[in-house]
Amino acid sequence: MSILIDRNTRVITQGMTGKMGRFHTKLCREYANGRSCFVGGVNPAKAGETCDDLPIFGSVAEAKQQTGANVSVIYVPPSGAAAAIWEAVESDLDLVICITEGIPVKDMVQIREKMRQQHKKSLLVGPNCPGVITPDEIKIGIMPGHIHKKGRIGVVSRSGTLTYEAVAQLTELNLGQSSAVGIGGDPVNGLKHRDVLELFNNDPQTDAVIMIGEIGGGDEEIAARWVKEHMKKPVVGFIAGVTAPKGRRMGHAGAIIAQGEGSAEGKIAILESCGIKTTKNPAQIGALLKSVL
Repeated sequence: MSILIDRNTRVITQGMTGKMGRFHTKLCREYANGRSCFVGGVNPAKAGETCDDLPIFGSVAEAKQQTGANVSVIYVPPSGAAAAIWEAVESDLDLVICITEGIPVKDMVQIREKMRQQHKKSLLVGPNCPGVITPDEIKIGIMPGHIHKKGRIGVVSRSGTLTYEAVAQLTELNLGQSSAVGIGGDPVNGLKHRDVLELFNNDPQTDAVIMIGEIGGGDEEIAARWVKEHMKKPVVGFIAGVTAPKGRRMGHAGAIIAQGEGSAEGKIAILESCGIKTTKNPAQIGALLKSVL
């Protein structure tokens, strides 16, 4: 069991013929069931060609019709990535995962509003995210597959590198992961912590969850309050950016403390008040999770 993706998922890569798209699609195909899960790529300028033995289609709609794809992963450059997201959403794929960093905020605001107004069914992960993995079944994105291990702990994170850190610790402790979801660090994105926590809460093969956040915005606070009211499983947390000065962006576009809101200390206090144990030491995330099982 898993959330979002499993061995039956069928994936197309938008931007597969570019350097990054081709490189990471190759690695994903080499992981677990990747060869059967990845079924094609999309590039209007190269429709009818092949790339690493996969067919290239002129549109997402054509790729879906020809292959039965239900998920797209996007490596399109920032200027065209929002249009790529919308093309996948308009084709009613189940899930759209956008790896691209640097998409203009205005573009993402427009995409989110169109999705809301038109009641689109597609779930969006990202942009500016490492992707999603269900260990030993399928990985879609840029995460290193070898550090993951099949298990019963869910991971949801705004930070790619901290996702890897938490996952490696769980693997070292022989706990493993049910699924790991990198939701991305942009201020306007798709699935939030709260959405992924609900998926894990409803997943019978997930026993507990690690939630990794960072300074900026209020998503972690919203998730914490939801956990207090609805979560049936233990959740532990880590918030990056304890030493970040107010008004300075730290790494991610969404990681900025503004008007005194979104500070790490403030987020940690709310998480703790909602029953989520936290640590300020990223090297202790795995041990903290183990302590609540």
